[in-house]
Amino acid sequence: MTTPDDSRSPNAATRAKAALQRDPWDLPDVSGLVVGVLGGTGDQGRGLAYRLARAGQKVIIGSRAAERAQTAAGELGLGIEGEENAECARRSDVVIIAVPWDGHAKTLQALAGELDGKLVIDCVNPLGFDRKGAYAIKPEEGSAAEQAAALLPGARVTAAFHHLSAVLLQDPEIEQIDTDVMVLGESRADTDVVQALAARIPGMRGVFAGRLRNAHQVESLVANLFSVNRRYKAHAGLRVTDV
Repeated sequence: MTTPDDSRSPNAATRAKAALQRDPWDLPDVSGLVVGVLGGTGDQGRGLAYRLARAGQKVIIGSRAAERAQTAAGELGLGIEGEENAECARRSDVVIIAVPWDGHAKTLQALAGELDGKLVIDCVNPLGFDRKGAYAIKPEEGSAAEQAAALLPGARVTAAFHHLSAVLLQDPEIEQIDTDVMVLGESRADTDVVQALAARIPGMRGVFAGRLRNAHQVESLVANLFSVNRRYKAHAGLRVTDV
């Protein structure tokens, strides 16, 4: 006698085998997705909004105040719109979280309903600063991304876009940004979408880097990049070799 689990296991094994055999660079078409950027009036959020819109993506900037979001959107142009955070989340297919770390939990708690069912990309880096420079903070949940997943049980949370220079992102004279984007998440379908979004930005490539439990070290590496940039007066990013 077979159980329901027995009857599903061959299909599950087949799907897992097929996933392993797939070309990892065969990514979906994401050109029709609306991308919302919560924290889009800050440097990182503005930079991501600008680069994605410049690549042809429909982008909505979110802020606690709609007027502030609309002002930032008008300054960026490229068809970017500005909305209050909740409306930005409602209107978007994919939502990037680019708020300051100290407002991360409060922002997500307030928007849990609007983010239900959405693909969320958390790019927040929990960092502290003292006279010695930047240092990593480890949240109780393990990482900012894991905190987001705990606060947004109805969303599909991923993590990406941590290691990008806001200066380069916002510079209209720079045609392409040569860097890799580490992408983490629980579902391959979701991480493929995030990789595809990253690949829309010239010079950029999304690389799968594990499940959300591995997000802390990716977020923390930004503290090291601060030190690199300070010493060499650079805007360093990352490249993953041999893939």
